[in-house]
Amino acid sequence: MKTFKEINPSPRTLMTPGPVEADPRVLKAMSSHILGQFDPEFTDLMAETQEMARILFQTENKQTYCVDTTSRGGLEAVLTGAICPGDKVLIPAFGRFGYLLSEILERCGADITLLEREWGTVFDPEEIEEELKKGGYKAVACIHGETSTSMMQPMEELGKICKKYDALLIVDTVATMGGVDIPVDKWGIDGCIAGTQKCISAPSGSALITYNDKISKIVNERKKVEKGIRTSSDIDGTLPQIPSNYLDIAQLEDYWSPRHLNHHTEATSMQYAVHEALRCIMLEGLQERFARHALNDKALCAGLQAMGLKIFGDLKHKMPCVTAICIPEGIDGPTLRGQALRDFGIEMATSFGPLDGKIIRIGNMGYSSQKRNILFTLGAIEAVLIDNGVKVPAGEAVAAALQVYKNA
Repeated sequence: MKTFKEINPSPRTLMTPGPVEADPRVLKAMSSHILGQFDPEFTDLMAETQEMARILFQTENKQTYCVDTTSRGGLEAVLTGAICPGDKVLIPAFGRFGYLLSEILERCGADITLLEREWGTVFDPEEIEEELKKGGYKAVACIHGETSTSMMQPMEELGKICKKYDALLIVDTVATMGGVDIPVDKWGIDGCIAGTQKCISAPSGSALITYNDKISKIVNERKKVEKGIRTSSDIDGTLPQIPSNYLDIAQLEDYWSPRHLNHHTEATSMQYAVHEALRCIMLEGLQERFARHALNDKALCAGLQAMGLKIFGDLKHKMPCVTAICIPEGIDGPTLRGQALRDFGIEMATSFGPLDGKIIRIGNMGYSSQKRNILFTLGAIEAVLIDNGVKVPAGEAVAAALQVYKNA
């Protein structure tokens, strides 16, 4: 009989923009006994997950819950639920994932206007307002932390601008939620999507979403409960039905409500993971967690610059969760990344499109955002560069990072 490999992955230090290392407490929770999805113990856990997610999002939104899908599925769920065919949507794109929003909305018949920026920069809020002045926009959909470029779009004024022009603001915080302060209600964000595999530090496979009553009203006007489970009180909405059954947030609202209307079989172990990851965040404290990411980012950048490496993009708007470095002369990206993985077990990332082969992206996210990982990564990069004949000042990178920690 043919034999197959036991699952026994090599230990890795994941310093990518996602996925990153899951908190060991999360992995332990995932090994717990499976409960039925309508067991009162399990529905109590669902309610607690919602409560903790509201704290993380810093929102009072009733509709705050998990979708059993990856981050991309969470984006698709909110976008295709809030945006009807023909709705006019403005997308300010400054990297790969802005174009992804456009790709999703094109497929559901939205009327899209794409604003484009050079990769490595962000938009001034006034640029977005100038376009909104033309009128007729149902929504602005944008990325907060663009991992393809390491840039972070300022959001504080955008909610006010969207409200002024009666446009919804839907924001992808997949790469930043849990690592950066994002007060959803204060910033006037109408819909917000987060991934679990980045700063939240659970495996990929769940998306956390929150949206306010404006979006919930649209969603319920598109509602159509499946024939096999509907009751006489379930009345169809008057707007076009949401095109996806699995990502139908009109039905997911019922699933996560006290009604717990059956929609799909719950991914029980992933729910355990998300609950435990959120509990770990609550234990650490939001501001303490944000400060940890900021400090480790400062140390990483100090070390890279002490090595003589150039950090890519507009540093004023760089994400604390992701740092992109220009690949120095004398080595290529695959060699740098490949040797770091082979010799040190450290995984870093390349980029996409116009930046492919030009930058390396280093993640500083969630459980992976640790002092030892920062120092280890700096030492490994230095060793690989020296081994390939790239002249860098030996020992300066780790020393510069240590000085940051000492001063802190």
